[in-house]
Amino acid sequence: MTEEVFHLGHRQRLRERFLQGGENALAPYEIIEMLLFAVNSRKDMKPLAKCLLKEFGTVTNVLNADEEELLKIKGMERSTLATLKLVQAVGQRQHREIIMNQRVTQISTWRHVLNYCEVSMAHLKREQLRLFFLDKRYKLIAEEVQMLGTVDHSPVYIREIVNKAVNVGATGLILVHNHPTGDPTPSASDIEATRQIKDTAERMGITLHDHIIVGKGKHTSLKHQGLI
Repeated sequence: MTEEVFHLGHRQRLRERFLQGGENALAPYEIIEMLLFAVNSRKDMKPLAKCLLKEFGTVTNVLNADEEELLKIKGMERSTLATLKLVQAVGQRQHREIIMNQRVTQISTWRHVLNYCEVSMAHLKREQLRLFFLDKRYKLIAEEVQMLGTVDHSPVYIREIVNKAVNVGATGLILVHNHPTGDPTPSASDIEATRQIKDTAERMGITLHDHIIVGKGKHTSLKHQGLI
């Protein structure tokens, strides 16, 4: 049996095992290996899959890893990187499509919002602010992402956030940002900026429903903490 025939047989057996038993039928490195099949139809991808898992620990961490860190792994090419990042993007899009046009007053929708933010933001190395805009029926109607170093509470920046809510016809606003340290404890600056945004928004007839800070595996709601 040639090496090529062996690899083809191995891939077919892996696919069948997955189709019959789902992800639980595969070891974590085999899940990554299957993702990499599309990159090279003949090359053995098991060594790279095991190397990625050893370096980053979990399948989720592999998908969320920084692009520069992924490219440092021996055997990693840009085509392989693109495949991993595509899978990550599909997962994020799935979560986003679930929550849009849903009422955030429903517990299930709120849980999906948190899941979406954790998937999209918890592993980022820089702070990112997401704005979720709601209509008068509490439905999510739009989302905007801004890259920041910190949450800026300058008057100009606050007006910009509120003006965007006005432009999309929102009557409600949810702020979400991440702490790259992994600790979602709000800083004094986070609290002060939130209160200023809340006051400015209210003068325009817009309600700030919450400000969520996302960490690694946990989050903090400033509303539930009684800080807004």
